[in-house]
Amino acid sequence: MFTLTGVGLYTQAEPWNQQCLSTVQNRLGDNHPSVATSLNNLALLYYSQGKYDQAEPLCIQALELRQRLLGDNHLDVAQSLNNLAYLYYSQGKYDQAEPLYLQALELHKRLLGDNHPSVATSLNNLAGLYESQGKYDQAAPLCIQALELRQRLLGDNHPDVATSLNNLALLYTYQGKYDQAAPLLLQALELKQRLLGDNHPSVATSLNNLAYLYNSQGKYDQA
Repeated sequence: MFTLTGVGLYTQAEPWNQQCLSTVQNRLGDNHPSVATSLNNLALLYYSQGKYDQAEPLCIQALELRQRLLGDNHLDVAQSLNNLAYLYYSQGKYDQAEPLYLQALELHKRLLGDNHPSVATSLNNLAGLYESQGKYDQAAPLCIQALELRQRLLGDNHPDVATSLNNLALLYTYQGKYDQAAPLLLQALELKQRLLGDNHPSVATSLNNLAYLYNSQGKYDQA
């Protein structure tokens, strides 16, 4: 089922989400997990519109409410930590994002164990943060862990594996490790083409990444 936000109908989705929040608050009071969910949904809507200043206080409210109602050891709290961290990351507020990503990773490991797809996602998020800061030596082992975990849990034929291959390849490209990057980018491209078809936007992204690698090597005829 398509959501209003999924098809880009933000003007219709915003009042609907606001009404949902108001209804839940009126029926259940301000201190209920469903209120936190509604706050989170409205925050994600604002985020998708680039309205970060409106999304941030809602993310914070959702996180604090979940912590108060559910305790610190709950997966919904981990979700809120990730959401707020990603919001900060998207704004370049890396110092604020890092401790939240670390908390989310530790919480996922504690609640789900080390071998769970959500742990791989948290590893990937933290790696992306370090990569954006140019902290490649910190990002690389996290990228590798995320890739290996996804391959082990999801198999080699999964879109998340293609994402991890692509992320690690880009990291190697930024480090000038072109010989290590090339086979990973080619694997990611082939996997996306097989799983998603040639006309998927993610395939175009992989082609662009491969062109970027070849340009970085001066192989302009291949780019």
